[in-house]
Amino acid sequence: MSAATIAGTGVRRSRKKKHKTPRTRRPEGMSLEQWQIALRREFAQEQKFRLVNVGQQEFFSDYNVSNPQTGRTYRVAIRGGSPGDNHCSCPDFMVNTLGTCKHIEFVLWRLARRSGGRRALAGGYRPAFSEVYLRYGARREVALRRGTELPPENLVHVRDFLDEQDVFDQGALERFERVVEELRKNGHEVRCHDDALQFVAQCRDQRALFARVGQLFPRAEEGEGFEGLLKVKMYPYQQRGALFAARAGRSLLADDMGLGKTIQALAAAEILARAAGVERVLVVSPTSLKHQWKQEIEKFTARPAMVIEGGTASRRAIYGHDSFYKIVNYELLHRDLEMIRGWAPDLIILDEAQRIKNWKTRAARTVKQLESQHAIVLTGTPLENRLEELHSIVEFVDRFRLGPAFRFLAEHQQLDKDGRVVGYHNLAEISKTLEPILLRRTKGEVLKELPQRLDKHLFVPMTPQQQAHHDDNQEIVARIVAKWRRYGFLTETDQKRMTCALQNMRMVCNSTYLLDPATNFGHKVDELMAQLSEVLEDAQTKVVIFSQWVRSHELLQERLERQRRKFVLFHGCVPGPKRKDLIARFKQEANCRVFLSTDAGGVGLNLQNASAVFNMDQPWNPAVLEQRVGRVHRLGQQRPVHVIHFVAKGTIEHGMLDLLKFKASLFAGVLDGGQDEVFMGGTRLKRFMESVEAASGAATEARANGGVNGISAQPPEPARPEVPAIDRPAAATVASVAAGASHQQLMTQLIGVGRTFLDRLSQALAPTAMGSNERISARGAGGWRVERDAGTGEQFLKIPVPPEEVLGRAAVWLQALAGALGGVK
Repeated sequence: MSAATIAGTGVRRSRKKKHKTPRTRRPEGMSLEQWQIALRREFAQEQKFRLVNVGQQEFFSDYNVSNPQTGRTYRVAIRGGSPGDNHCSCPDFMVNTLGTCKHIEFVLWRLARRSGGRRALAGGYRPAFSEVYLRYGARREVALRRGTELPPENLVHVRDFLDEQDVFDQGALERFERVVEELRKNGHEVRCHDDALQFVAQCRDQRALFARVGQLFPRAEEGEGFEGLLKVKMYPYQQRGALFAARAGRSLLADDMGLGKTIQALAAAEILARAAGVERVLVVSPTSLKHQWKQEIEKFTARPAMVIEGGTASRRAIYGHDSFYKIVNYELLHRDLEMIRGWAPDLIILDEAQRIKNWKTRAARTVKQLESQHAIVLTGTPLENRLEELHSIVEFVDRFRLGPAFRFLAEHQQLDKDGRVVGYHNLAEISKTLEPILLRRTKGEVLKELPQRLDKHLFVPMTPQQQAHHDDNQEIVARIVAKWRRYGFLTETDQKRMTCALQNMRMVCNSTYLLDPATNFGHKVDELMAQLSEVLEDAQTKVVIFSQWVRSHELLQERLERQRRKFVLFHGCVPGPKRKDLIARFKQEANCRVFLSTDAGGVGLNLQNASAVFNMDQPWNPAVLEQRVGRVHRLGQQRPVHVIHFVAKGTIEHGMLDLLKFKASLFAGVLDGGQDEVFMGGTRLKRFMESVEAASGAATEARANGGVNGISAQPPEPARPEVPAIDRPAAATVASVAAGASHQQLMTQLIGVGRTFLDRLSQALAPTAMGSNERISARGAGGWRVERDAGTGEQFLKIPVPPEEVLGRAAVWLQALAGALGGVK
C-alpha cells in the first residue's frame, strides 16, 4: 500500500486544516461508508484517549484505549492501515460494518505520527502466527488470517471447511476444536479471538436449544406437551408464540394488543426452564404494571415472584433473595444496574418495550447494558413514529440484526434535496429480515370470535374563548414555520416556543380550563357527560375515559361527584403500590363504573370488564390510541366495545387525523404486510403544519359561512343553513328541523336537549339542596350558577346568554322549531 493510499485512509495527518465533514448530511462524491469513516476519523483526532501498548511489537500490536470521561477501556489489535485490517472490542466496531471505529482511528493516527509509522502501516503486517477472528460485515463470520509460518500440510484436512476468503463454514463451527487442532499441528501458533470463540458457542447453543425444545414438544402443532405448563389452558396461537420465543432464545413478540403476550412470555420462560436450565428471570415493566405482573405470575405459574421496590438497602436484600422472578420498573434500572449484574438473570422479559424506542434516553441506554443469554421483548407497538424506534428496540434483542442505524436508515428513508425525511421505502425487506426473531399476529388473524369494536368520531365545536386561545397559539406556530421555511433551521428557543404553542392548541381543544383554571369554556365535557349518561343506562356497562391531561379529568371528576357516580382516577403521579388498588376497585366494585386515566393507564393494563372507551383528546400517534383501546378490546372481552373519539372541529385535533393515517400506514408497511413505500408529501414538520393550516382554513371558512355548530359522527357537510350559537344541543335540534329530520330523530334530539338542560340545572342547584351557602363557579356548571341577592336574600338562577344579535336570530328559529313541534305526533 502506497503512502498516498495511507493518507486516503486518514493515517497521514494533513498539515492544512481540513474542512470538517458534516454530521447530518452525506457530502456529494462520498459513499455512505466513506462518510461514516471520515466522521469517526475526525472525531478520534479530537479525543484525549489514553493509549497503552500491551503487546510485544512497536506498531503491529495490541493496545488498550481508555476514555477518561466514561472510564471505559477497549482492546484494539492493529494489523494494517486499511479498514478491515484491524479489530476493536467496542460495540460500534462490532455493529457498524465499516471495519474501523474511533478507537482504531485514534491508534492509527497516533502511530502515523511516530517515526517510521506511516511506512510500517503502508506495508502491512504478516505475523508468523495465525489468527481466528470474527469478521464483522453484513454477516458475522469466523475467519482465518494465515500466519507466514503456517505449514501447508496443516491445511490438508481443513480446506473443506474454508471458502476462498478463508471463512469457516457451518461444518467448521460444529467441529471448531478439531479444525483448530489441525491448524496447530507441528507446533504452529494459532490465536483465537474471544469474540470468535463466543460467536461459535452462541451458534452451537442456539442449535442445541432448538433441538431440545423440539424434543419436549414433538407434536406441538397438535397441542401436545403443554399440559401442566401453566395453570390455564392456552389458545393454539399462544402456544405457537411461546414456542417461537423459546426456540429463538432472544425474540420480539409484537402481537396486537390484547392477544395475551404476557401469558406467552410466561409459557416461554417455563419452556426455557426445562430446555435451557433458566432459573432467574428479570421482568422489566412500567411502574404501573409491576404488581399486575406479580399477580399474573402467581395466577398462571407455580413460581415465586418478588417486586423490586423500597430504598437501596431493601432492594439489595430483594435481589439477594432466592426467587425465580424479580420484577423491576424502568426507572430503577439505572440505579440497580450493578445489583442486577450481580444477580445475573438468565432471561430478561422486557414489557412495553416502546419505552426504549428512543436510543438517546437513559432508560434505553441502561436496558442495553443488561446482560442475559435469553430475552423476550413484548410490545404491541414496536414502531410508532419513525423507523429509528424499531431499530432501537430490535437492538436489544439482536444488535446485529438490522445492522448499523446509519445504513439501515439510508436504505429505507426517502430524503428530499435538503436531506430531510419525506417517506420510507423497501419496508417489506425489513419485515423479512426480522422474521427469525419477530412474531406478530393481529386480532383479526387469530381471534375471529373477539367481540366487535365500534368506533365513532364526534366532532365537537369550539367556543369563541377556546378559538381565541387556539388562534393566538396557531399564529405563533405560523410565524415560526415561516421563519423555518425562510432560513431552513430553527433555534432551540423557537423549537421550544413552537412545541409549547402546539401543546396549548391541543389542550384548549378540551377546555380553556387546561390553560387558565379561572375559566372553563368548552363543550367537550358537556358532550362527554351526555354520552356517558346514555352508555351507563346499561347497568352492566363500565367505561374507561382517556385524556392526556389530568386537568381534563379534574373537570370530569367534579361532574361525576355531583352526579354521585363512583369512579377511580389513574395517572402517573399515583404511587406504584396504590395503582393496583385502583385497578382492583374498578374491577371488583359493581357500582364503580368509570375509570379516568391518563396515558399512564394506556399501557399494559387489563380492563376487559369495561366495554366502552372514551378518548377525550387525540394522541400524537395511532399507536398510543390503539394502546388505549387495547386495554378494553382484548382477549377475555365478552361484549362489543364502543369507542368514541371526541375531536374539536376545525382545530389542530381535526388536522392531525391525516398525519395519524400516515403513521398507521408506516406501521402496517413494516409489520403487517402493508404498503412497501409510504410518503409524507413533505418533511415531518412540513406535513404536520400543512395539516394544521388546512384544519385552520376549514375552521375559518366554516365560521365565515355560519356552519352548523353541532355534534356529528362524521365531518360536517357544507352548505347547511345558518344556526345561531345559543346552545350546542339546541342548535343541533334546530339544524335537524331545517334539514327535515324524521320525527323519531327529532324526538331523540329533543330528549337530549332536555337531559342536558336538567343536568345543568341539577348541577347548579345541587349545593343549595345540600344547604351550602357558597355560590357555584362557572367552572362547575358550564356558566350556570345560583346567586343570592344581597338585599332581599332571595336566590336566583343565572344562565349565560349569547349577544343580542344572536338572540334576535334565535327567536326566528325558535318560532320555526315551535311550528315543527306542532307537527310531531
